[in-house]
Amino acid sequence: MAARPAPHARIAARLQAAGCVFAEDEADVLLDSASGDELEALVARRVAGEPLEVLVGWAAFAGMRIVVAPGLFVPRLRSELLVRLAATAAATASVVADICCGTGAIATAIAHRRPDLTVIAADIDAEATACARRNLPDDATVYVGDLLSPLPESMRGRLDVIVANAPYVPTGEIALMPREAREHERLETLDGGPDGVGIQRRLLDHSLDWLTEGGTVIVETSRRQADLSLAAAEASGLRGRIEHDGDSDAWAMAATRH
Repeated sequence: MAARPAPHARIAARLQAAGCVFAEDEADVLLDSASGDELEALVARRVAGEPLEVLVGWAAFAGMRIVVAPGLFVPRLRSELLVRLAATAAATASVVADICCGTGAIATAIAHRRPDLTVIAADIDAEATACARRNLPDDATVYVGDLLSPLPESMRGRLDVIVANAPYVPTGEIALMPREAREHERLETLDGGPDGVGIQRRLLDHSLDWLTEGGTVIVETSRRQADLSLAAAEASGLRGRIEHDGDSDAWAMAATRH
């Protein structure tokens, strides 16, 4: 392995002292992104708690660099489970919709993995959809609006897969999140309501009208909330199951129209 540059140890030590779990890896990214006074400014901002991904303008996700922007939800490793599940659930020439798309990371990764699919995305935040357009292929359509409502009526009953990393942190637990999330990501990208599944319930309630026969809706969830997500799906008339990836401790609920 090539020797790291001399400033690496100094930067990594500063990051580690500030509580950065992956200090050495982050030091590599910062050194690759800037030098001199600009590097020093980025390190100072990271030590102060700003997300690394926002500082450098991109996040690593599913083997790609996803463009990110201040205030938006930064893609997490655990959401790669949604990509794998959606890519597996979709048949050839299927239509896949990434709802609450944020930066479009999930939709972009699905489009990259399965170029045979028609991938669309939607988010209520216009800044998020602008970012998603930068990440998605040119032929992917991005809509602005609440959940499924901005999609054209012609797509009703034609979605083979709906995938969503809708906000699922219970309102009362936002204050317990890491500082870089609670201070630098918009509240509406995190807050899932009193029990964390309020937005999921609304999405699942409307998914039945938009899915094809046998179509699947997949939402990210957590260990504690998985049963609530499953109950919400079944209350909406869908047949659900829980998926878990032990390596990343990622949880998802996949539900099928039957």
